[in-house]
Amino acid sequence: MPTVRLIGAEQAPLLARPFYANGDPGPIVASLAQVPELLDVAIPFIGTALGPSSISWRAKELVIVRTSALLECRYCVQTHTAVALDAGLSREEILALRGEAPIDSVFRDPRELALLGWVDAVANGRGAIPGHTTDAIHGLWDDHEVVELTMLVGATMMLNRFATALQLPVAEDTVHRLTEEDLL
Repeated sequence: MPTVRLIGAEQAPLLARPFYANGDPGPIVASLAQVPELLDVAIPFIGTALGPSSISWRAKELVIVRTSALLECRYCVQTHTAVALDAGLSREEILALRGEAPIDSVFRDPRELALLGWVDAVANGRGAIPGHTTDAIHGLWDDHEVVELTMLVGATMMLNRFATALQLPVAEDTVHRLTEEDLL
């Protein structure tokens, strides 16, 4: 059960109603509708950070699933496991991102390995990022990509804490799909 009441379309404050125009907007919007002023700025930010850009969908899902697994966010891990499948990640890759298999036994691409090392350092670390991790990502990713990927880790961490603290529910169709894929 969620920590706060999820606002349905019929109870949505006037400022939140546009977010319900296409049907159920999901639990993040339904919880943020409690404070429409936050909803109005948070959703565009989240959409920009997680949405289409020059970074591939695959790379973004590597970041989101790995960060969510490190922070143990059930909602984000389960929701983005389904998205990662749609983005072309294999079952084995998803299991490794979730910590259920060693990363280096599944991932071989140096660029992806550098990215995952960066994600681990940003999401799990404290203080400065180790020099070897910084060197690895700078050798394989452009500065604008490092900026965007780092913001994606941070945005995912924010959403992880939000979803975990509020105990947001995973959509039933996502749970069903993950059950069928043996990824729940």
